[in-house]
Amino acid sequence: MSSKAPHSDSLDALKFKMPTQKDSDKFFMSITEAEKKPVDFLRILYDGCIAGGVAGVIVETALYPIDTIKTRLQVVRGGGQIILKGLYSGLAGNLAGVLPASAIFVGVYEPTKQKLLKFFPEHFSAVAHFAAGAIGGAASSLIRVPTEVVKQRMQTGQFRSAPAAVRLIIANEGFKGLYAGYGSFLLRDLPFDAIQFCIYEQLRIGYKLAAKRDLKDPENAMLGAFAGAITGAVTTPLDVVKTRLMVQGSQKHYKGIFDCVSKIVKEEGTHTLFKGIGPRVLWIGVGGSIFFSVLEKTKQVLAERHTQDEAQK
Repeated sequence: MSSKAPHSDSLDALKFKMPTQKDSDKFFMSITEAEKKPVDFLRILYDGCIAGGVAGVIVETALYPIDTIKTRLQVVRGGGQIILKGLYSGLAGNLAGVLPASAIFVGVYEPTKQKLLKFFPEHFSAVAHFAAGAIGGAASSLIRVPTEVVKQRMQTGQFRSAPAAVRLIIANEGFKGLYAGYGSFLLRDLPFDAIQFCIYEQLRIGYKLAAKRDLKDPENAMLGAFAGAITGAVTTPLDVVKTRLMVQGSQKHYKGIFDCVSKIVKEEGTHTLFKGIGPRVLWIGVGGSIFFSVLEKTKQVLAERHTQDEAQK
């Protein structure tokens, strides 16, 4: 095997010989293509943005109530009761942010992964996936953080509409209020994105090598669910801290990440850092299943359209 990742249309680090397939069955994220062509990064960026946007919106719409319950569990102190009304509160405004954020994330992740796979030796493909996930997360955070702040304030009943939330947050806290908890968000989401996509990509590579074929939709969904559930569980404490900092508003009960962790442990116990782990694992596990299956399917459809367009030229 070469010491470098193969130079192909593939978005994965490995390839192997496959039975002959029709050209329409070959899509750009497959590791089964044997042709060695220059990678079209602009097309990968374009397709990634579309696929990421579609997948992000579908997941957010389907699982928003679970996310709302998780947020309310994490915010309530002591033995307080959570409210189960208005579980879709803030969905429309949240989708307005999720669409571009998801598009940016995947749009940055895919070409970055390609570049890194060419740089790192083949057996270090996990490093490329991990780094690309972190870079994609950092790029999308500029939109994801304000979206998350508005969403969680609405989920906890502080505002009735996204426009009102944005207006009042800026009026009371300044523009920086939209980026409340930004540090804790990065502390949670950069490891989350990096770990989740690394686990998923490595599982796909291993599964394809074992099965000697491309994955089917249910298989992508299964691997996505596993990667999401594991990542969601291990990053729950970071999610609790991020939530507390984002929803505190102008009260400033917590001064920062370390102060938040210290007060939570001192006042409520270490177990509080794992509040909402059940809904979070369920939400992200199911979400990972939907997101990655929709992502791969959308990329496949787009790639097949590109193939058809090229054949007609």
